[in-house]
Amino acid sequence: MTRRRAGLVALFGAALLALAAEPVAAQPSASTTVRQIWDLNLNLLYVAIPITVLVEGILIYTVWRFRNQDEPLPTMENRRLEITWTIATAIILLFVGVASYQVMATPYVTAEAGDQAALQQENPERIEVQAYRYGWSFYYNGSSFSNTAEATSTGTLRLPADREVVLRVTSRDWLHAFHVPSLGLKADAFPGQYNRLRTVPNEPGTYQLYCAEYCGSGHSKMLGTVQVMPQDEYDQWIADQQSSGNGSQQNQTSN
Repeated sequence: MTRRRAGLVALFGAALLALAAEPVAAQPSASTTVRQIWDLNLNLLYVAIPITVLVEGILIYTVWRFRNQDEPLPTMENRRLEITWTIATAIILLFVGVASYQVMATPYVTAEAGDQAALQQENPERIEVQAYRYGWSFYYNGSSFSNTAEATSTGTLRLPADREVVLRVTSRDWLHAFHVPSLGLKADAFPGQYNRLRTVPNEPGTYQLYCAEYCGSGHSKMLGTVQVMPQDEYDQWIADQQSSGNGSQQNQTSN
């Protein structure tokens, strides 16, 4: 195979990979969390695609170049080549590690108890997410355990757009999992315990909520929705719930 043909094959392979990666490159921006996750995916694609094209190009060239060799000879040792690919691999792994750490260490992707002090100085919207067989209850600026909340809802979680939100995920009975793919949110729901999620929704709209942990015969029907609303509409909804009595001491409300 001539160098020109090898170059054309490599270019064709790169074009196919670019077409396959196009949906990934169209990054969603529904929340701060999902945007950071997709930014990481895109950065890793910048590394993975050239490596894939290089390896496949070498493989295709080798198969074609030595296709008629009946008695293949062993490869001669090349220290420079071995040192080169060892250093290149180390650099690639270092880049992947640093890029992944920068995303995974952010509180919007991996919430930790260590940033509680920072939360005390901010004014996020705090919402408790309570899973049960087979549905979801939500307590706004309150808790199901203390029976105090500004408002409650069942089945539909309402979030203010462009405002920091802290979700405390728990369960009423047994293990469930809170999962909103479009917002990049996922956490296990354990009875008597809290897992915390932190995000900033950016795009008003309605998003699908799932239970991502098999929890019994009604698991497939354990669905809900997340409605991201402009701040003024969210405040008005909270006020309406309070005036209608869907606040403290209420565990179930209509959507």
